Amino acid sequence: MASTFAGLAISANGLYASQSALYTTNSNISNADTPGYSRQVVNQTNGYAFSQGNVMIGTGPEVVSVDRMRDEYIDKKYWAENPSLGEWETKSNILLEIEGIFAEPSTSGINSVMSDFYSALEVLSTNPTGMAERALLLQTGTAMCETLNDTAQKLVDLQQQINNDINMKVNEINSIGDQIAKLNEQIYELELTGANANELRDERDLLVDELSKIIEIQAEEVKVGTLPNGQADTKFQITLNGHYLVNGSSSNKLETYNADTSSTGQPLYGIKWEDSDIVVDPKGGELKGCFDLRDGTGENSEYKGIPYYLEELDEFARTFAMAFNEGVYGDGVKYSEGHADGYGLDGSTGTRFFTYDNMSSDDFMASGSDMESAYDNITALNISVSSDVENDLNKIAASSKSGEEGNNENIKSIIDICNDTKMFNQGSADDYINSVLTTLGTENQHATGKMNNEANLVQQIEYTRLSVSSVSIDEEMSNMVRYQQTYEAAAKMIDVWKEIYEVTINEIGG
Repeated sequence: MASTFAGLAISANGLYASQSALYTTNSNISNADTPGYSRQVVNQTNGYAFSQGNVMIGTGPEVVSVDRMRDEYIDKKYWAENPSLGEWETKSNILLEIEGIFAEPSTSGINSVMSDFYSALEVLSTNPTGMAERALLLQTGTAMCETLNDTAQKLVDLQQQINNDINMKVNEINSIGDQIAKLNEQIYELELTGANANELRDERDLLVDELSKIIEIQAEEVKVGTLPNGQADTKFQITLNGHYLVNGSSSNKLETYNADTSSTGQPLYGIKWEDSDIVVDPKGGELKGCFDLRDGTGENSEYKGIPYYLEELDEFARTFAMAFNEGVYGDGVKYSEGHADGYGLDGSTGTRFFTYDNMSSDDFMASGSDMESAYDNITALNISVSSDVENDLNKIAASSKSGEEGNNENIKSIIDICNDTKMFNQGSADDYINSVLTTLGTENQHATGKMNNEANLVQQIEYTRLSVSSVSIDEEMSNMVRYQQTYEAAAKMIDVWKEIYEVTINEIGG
C-alpha cells in the first residue's frame, strides 16, 4: 500500500540522485588536471517497488555508491613495468655524466692533452738541449697527469654521490611506506562506515606509482575476511624481495649499512631490513641502476660501472708510465729504451719521468718489492711527474749516451714507445683511450635505447589506464546537461505533487 506522500518521495529520490550525479560530475571536472585522480561515477539502481492493488509501482532511483573508474590489472602492469624505466633512466643519466667527465672530444679531454704531450716530445727532439722545450715537456706532462687525476677524482666523487643517492632513496622508500600504511588505515576506517574513500585510494595508487619506479615491488589488495556491514575486509600489501614493506596499516623500514669500501677507502652502502640482517638486493628500479653504476666492474657479467672505468684509467696510467719510463709494456717485455735508460744534461740516468704523488725516482722504486710492484702503486688518481724532473729540467733524459748533450736518440725512442701498437692489447696509448671511450659511448647508447623503449611501454600502459580513469571534459559536460535536466524534471514533479497535495488538503478541509 502506497504512502499518501509516495509521489513526493519518489520525486525526491530522483532529485537526490540527480543532485549526487551533479556533485560527482562537478568533482570530475574540477579534478580533470589533478595528478592521479580517477574519474568517479554514481552507481544507482531502482528502489524497492510497492504494490498498489495488483500493480507494482517503483520508488525511483537509489544511489548505491560513488565508484572510481580504475582497472586493477592495468595498475599491476604499470607497477611491473615502471621499475625497468627507473633502472634504465638512472643508468642513462649516470652514463651521460660519466661521458661529461671524460670531456671527449674537447681541448680539455685526455686525448687532447696527450696530443699536446706528444707534440712537446717532438719539439724537444729537434732541440734536446733547449730549456724552453724541456719546460714545455714538463708543462704538458704535468697537464696530462692532472687531467687523469681530475678525471679519476670526478669519477670517485660521482661514485660517492650515487652512494648518497642510495641512502636518500632508501629514506624515500621508508617515507612512502609510512604514508601508504597511514592511508590504508584511513581507507579502512572510512569504508567501514559505508562511505567511499576514492580520493584516498587515488592518493595511495599515486604513491605506489612513485615507489615502483624506485625499486621493484609487488602490490595487491587481498581479502582477509568480512566486515560487520557485510563488505569484504581487505588488506593492501606491498612486498619487496618476498618481505612486507607495507601490510595493511603497518610498515617495515629499510636501512643502509656499510657493506663494502671503494677503491679509495670510502664506505659503500648496502640495504637491509631495519629489524633484521636480511639484505635487500634491488632487482629493478632506480636503486638497481644506482648499484650497477656504483659497483659494476664489468667482470663476470657485471655491469660496466664507475669501478670499471676507474680501473681502465688506472691500467692506462700504470702501463703508460712503465712503458715511458722503462720501455717495458704490460706484458713485462722490454721493447725499447725508456726515459730511465737515457741521460740528462747533468749526466744523470735512471730518472723516472712519471711516478705518483710527486715522488722522487728513488722513493718510487723503493715503494715496491720490485719494479712491477712499484708501478702497481700508480693509479689515475695519483700519477704525477716525478719531483726529480719537476725540480730540475736537466733531469729530462733526451740523450742515449752520457756526455752527448745534443744527442736526441733517447727522446726519439720514447716517441716510438708512445706510438707503439704493442703497448696495450687494444694498440697504442691513443688506441687504448679511444677503446675506453668507445665502450662508454656504446654502453650509453644501449642504456638510452633501453630507456626509450621502456618509456614507450610505460607510456602505452599509462594511455590504457587513462582511457579508463581519466576525465573527459566533453563527456562530463554532456553528463552535466543530462543530470541538470533530470534534476529540473524531478524538481518540477515535486511542484506538481505539491499542487496536488494542496488541492487534496483544501478539498478535505473544505
